[in-house]
Amino acid sequence: MTTRTKDLQNIRPTIASAKVYDSMSFEEAFQNKTLRPIIKMQHDLFVAVFNNYIGKRKNVFYDLSVQKQLAYIDNAIHKDMKFRNSIKGMIIGQFTVEEYKLYIQNSSALNKRMMNIVKERLISSIQLFTKPEILKAV
Repeated sequence: MTTRTKDLQNIRPTIASAKVYDSMSFEEAFQNKTLRPIIKMQHDLFVAVFNNYIGKRKNVFYDLSVQKQLAYIDNAIHKDMKFRNSIKGMIIGQFTVEEYKLYIQNSSALNKRMMNIVKERLISSIQLFTKPEILKAV
């Protein structure tokens, strides 16, 4: 095992509820063994990236109702290809070479799983997306 592989696996958080069983589909096992730990590790980065995404789009997110904010997050994750690809890159960049080889065998199904997990994490962190206070002149 290469140093990069060991280092990547060692920095990932352990998720006790992310079990892997022989009876699981390949996609579910890959999700629990690889995707969930990486996405949890990258959570703070995803929050910062989404805050930047909001700012680049003129902060309209802050004026929306909670229901519309949820739809905004869903739209960003599932329909904005540039944003989606950026998120995918942040996840795939944390794969070992072996994991990448597994990923490319069924990337479409795994992409859906990873985007849904990221979306749910952003939604569960919606309270972190608050309008920045306007700096007052001193």
